[in-house]
Amino acid sequence: MTTGQTADPINRPSKAAFEFVQALAQELSGGRIELPSFPDVAIRVQRALADEDVRPDAIVRIIGAEPALAAWVLRMSNSAALNVTGRQITDLRTAVTRLGFNLVRSSAVSFAMSQLTRAEELKGLEQPLRELWDRSTLVAAMANVVAKQFTQVNSDTALLAGLLHGIGRLYLLTRVRKFPALFTDTASYNQIVSDWHANVAKAILENWDLADEIVAAVHEHEQVDRAHDGPADLTDVLLIGDLLASFREWPDSLELNLQGVQAVERMRLDRARLERVIEESANEVAAMRQALGQ
Repeated sequence: MTTGQTADPINRPSKAAFEFVQALAQELSGGRIELPSFPDVAIRVQRALADEDVRPDAIVRIIGAEPALAAWVLRMSNSAALNVTGRQITDLRTAVTRLGFNLVRSSAVSFAMSQLTRAEELKGLEQPLRELWDRSTLVAAMANVVAKQFTQVNSDTALLAGLLHGIGRLYLLTRVRKFPALFTDTASYNQIVSDWHANVAKAILENWDLADEIVAAVHEHEQVDRAHDGPADLTDVLLIGDLLASFREWPDSLELNLQGVQAVERMRLDRARLERVIEESANEVAAMRQALGQ
């Protein structure tokens, strides 16, 4: 090795972390941040649905232009969790009408995530991508249940917010492949994710023109001491859904982690009620995750 090539291996991850953060800061300051490898059709669906006056026919045309997404929407509309009549839906317009716009948004996101795990550019990231998607579907299903049982928040909106809660982490994961040294420095990478994922998510969702309440929920749901007037809102629902997803297999840790969580107080929850929700909603959560393609 020549003198110009020598380097202290111990310092390489720190240098990689610094370079990664530098690149990230530049991307965020440039505005209109895009998620690498995310299918364009899914983004077109999100932006079209941001128009309050959009008609179902316009959404059907966008979805119908991508046969794989059209098939995904039809499959979701016929899932046990979302087709309570059991009558098979075979045309896309009926599927879009039956699902409603929020569930169509969720269907497009779940389709896009399924495509990411197969993207050639992300080869080697299949396992962390799947783990992130597993977590997202679980949080989404739990948020959906929490919204229905404890609040007046639209449960379909809660489902969508849950699916999107990890979008900042997803962006960072797709970017880190250009900095392989960070894979050997788990502590540095985890710190970067902790520090940056919320602001990255906010930038992405604003770029997609999503509703302010969804952007705020994804951006702020980890703020356990967040205070606001009035009843529980979407951010509270997402926070509790995330909490239940984390502790459903370790209920003994749940009570300790409820301390100081303002959303718990707003919903008048306690360990017993939350444990009951986890137990009684198990089948519903499993069915919803299956509907999302889990």
